[in-house]
Amino acid sequence: MEASQVVPLRVGVIGVGNWAKHGHLRVLDLLPQYTLQAVYSHRREAAEAAAREYRITRVAGSIDELIDSADIDLVVVLNTAPQHAQTVKRVIAAGKHVYCEWPLTTTLAESKELLKLAKERGVRHVVGLQRRFAPHNRYVRDLIQQGYVGELRSVRMHVSMNYFQATRSRALEWTVPPENFSSVVSIYGGHFLDMLFSGTGWPVSIAALTPNQFPSVTIRETGASMPTSTPDQLVLAGMLNDHAVVSVHIEGGKRNGSGVQIDITGTEGDLRITNESAFGDVGDDYAIFGAHGDRQPLERLHVPQSYLRLPESGLPSAVLELAELYWEYAHDVANGTHAAPSFADAVQMHDLIDSAQRSFLSREFVQLNAGK
Repeated sequence: MEASQVVPLRVGVIGVGNWAKHGHLRVLDLLPQYTLQAVYSHRREAAEAAAREYRITRVAGSIDELIDSADIDLVVVLNTAPQHAQTVKRVIAAGKHVYCEWPLTTTLAESKELLKLAKERGVRHVVGLQRRFAPHNRYVRDLIQQGYVGELRSVRMHVSMNYFQATRSRALEWTVPPENFSSVVSIYGGHFLDMLFSGTGWPVSIAALTPNQFPSVTIRETGASMPTSTPDQLVLAGMLNDHAVVSVHIEGGKRNGSGVQIDITGTEGDLRITNESAFGDVGDDYAIFGAHGDRQPLERLHVPQSYLRLPESGLPSAVLELAELYWEYAHDVANGTHAAPSFADAVQMHDLIDSAQRSFLSREFVQLNAGK
């Protein structure tokens, strides 16, 4: 069914932080599959500004008022990670479908509880792990499945960004406390591991390092220093199956030359995927290179037009990845499918990150539960 033929999903948004303004509101305004009905923020002036800019029907006076509104089909939870569990529980209790930004919660136990509650109540649930739907990633996934590289032998990914240094802006202060589960490993690790493993399959066992190299973080605007044990890097090695290996390195606070490089080696060929940015501004697009055969040069593989499905816009690439997730969710609702990542995917990712930290502490390989 064409998007123009679908009755738009009526959306209520809770939280108007940086990513909500930079990403979610612009995407929901772009896609014809959605209409913005209501917004709530504990900072009412922020909600009112968003309502004016995106022609949102009303500003809710409370979270409960928004959730209980009869004209909302989907509640989008964009407040801070420590607030997610309580907010999502309230949405589920109201019987509303719910989108929650990643990380779903700050603990694996809470995430499992939300998954259980959502299943029992029969509501659709989606988590904000959007990179898997980027056109480049869907194309790479199809190339692997179609046998471009043959049988997988090894997968290597390096992701780095300038953010998460020992000095951070006040806007990133929430990433410092370990109990917030909002480190570079939790956030970037979650997004990029999901992107990678959606194409290659999940590891069955891992060994990992999750060190903290910045034991004290200073907030630039105030000069206040905060002690922290939050990990700054993830180094992961593991087995994808009986013989294919995977290695991952994710590091924050890299001053120069940051970005993304993924190398996929198979029995019949190779792929390399690169980007100069781990976040993605306008024009920060992934480049795919490949070679099929032996001793062949890597050549640029352009994403076919058939993988491009969003309306024309000048939005940054990271925001377009988010738009792909919303497109997929609307398609699910219209067609009765379940392709968008759910709370089950969030539980699986949280378990992987917890397993990596457990491996670091025990200095042992950890077996993973590959199922969701």
